[in-house]
Amino acid sequence: MAAELIFYTNPMSRGQIVRWMLEEVGAPHETRLLDYGTTMKGADYLAINPMGKVPAIVHAGRTVTECAAICAYLADAFPDAGLAPAPVDRADYYRWLFFAAGPLEQAITAKQFGFEPEADQQRMAGFGSLASVLEALEGAVAGKAFVAGDRFSAADVYVGSQIDWGLQFGTIPSRPAFEAYIAPLRERTGYKRAKEIDNALIADMQAAGPA
Repeated sequence: MAAELIFYTNPMSRGQIVRWMLEEVGAPHETRLLDYGTTMKGADYLAINPMGKVPAIVHAGRTVTECAAICAYLADAFPDAGLAPAPVDRADYYRWLFFAAGPLEQAITAKQFGFEPEADQQRMAGFGSLASVLEALEGAVAGKAFVAGDRFSAADVYVGSQIDWGLQFGTIPSRPAFEAYIAPLRERTGYKRAKEIDNALIADMQAAGPA
């Protein structure tokens, strides 16, 4: 019998974001590991996510893809974890969750691919420029423990993951506001547990060598 919640991932992917969210939620789930060159592009998984990318979850027969959507979904599906503000208090929650999933990730990707929009192109590009995105992000977290309200939420999992990775790999510059925001998030039990799981899986994959 299939588990009620199935998590499709690869430890060397954005699946690490959802792993952290699942650890914060604390819901039992089954993890199915996929390989980039084979099972991720196989017919069985393409029936779940036609993009052939991870992560994805299937919960009680319902499929959710895209990291920000999965984080928001899990916060609502498991309300006892307290990872979503009350509906009336969700303005900043939705704003920064999807800012990080949209303009921030687009701007970073464009920069990594060597594309810097010119002034006239910035009017058409949803992210404008990487500089403007980083300024907005800095303003969102400066002097705050949490990006939306006075308690930890799914928005912190997603925004925190983007800042965490960006600082680690140099795609987001080190600034005092970013360092101060991410430091306590890295001390959370859920974050540490998720990293332990994925780091162990990565070590196993590396030890096994090419398939």
